[in-house]
Amino acid sequence: MKGDKHNHLTDQELLEQFYSRQDNEWLGILLQRYTLLLLGVSMKYLKNEEEAKDSVQQIFLKVIQELQKYKVEYFKSWLYMVAKNHCLMKLRDKQGKLTAEINERVAATPGEETDQQSLLMNEQTLSLMEVSLKELNPEQQQCVTLFYLQKKSYQEVSEETGFTLLQVKSYIQNGKRNLKLLIEKKQKELTGR
Repeated sequence: MKGDKHNHLTDQELLEQFYSRQDNEWLGILLQRYTLLLLGVSMKYLKNEEEAKDSVQQIFLKVIQELQKYKVEYFKSWLYMVAKNHCLMKLRDKQGKLTAEINERVAATPGEETDQQSLLMNEQTLSLMEVSLKELNPEQQQCVTLFYLQKKSYQEVSEETGFTLLQVKSYIQNGKRNLKLLIEKKQKELTGR
């Protein structure tokens, strides 16, 4: 079987084979390595085994589509973000109805600052952050994700990405500023309606 024969290849080498030959089988070998990771991430967010298994399949399809559009340098961290975003979107879809109901109730009691309102504000900010993070340029997105979401040090981010420490600090600083601006812009759009 091709997969067993190519266990010695790194993720990067498998990706290069996929890109150069446009053969999804190479991608299949690579994704097989991360099936358990994806299942774990999906279970962590969705808390339901069947939904998690379905999500792994959906994430595989999304990965195949995305990788045909552009090149990914750091597959594992990128895959993790794709999986996390997919699960968060699923949760958001599920909670959409509930949020609308709570919003109506909160709107019915004007002037009262409730725990529900602050919870919704935090949830909304997190949702906007997820969306805005995807709008950063790839270097900023990667460095911000590794530094803030995966709690890696500047040195670890530098080693994982191949960027210099100076570049890492710059990408994080600019990424953080851009993220803040994007979130504020989206919040204004939401409240302006």
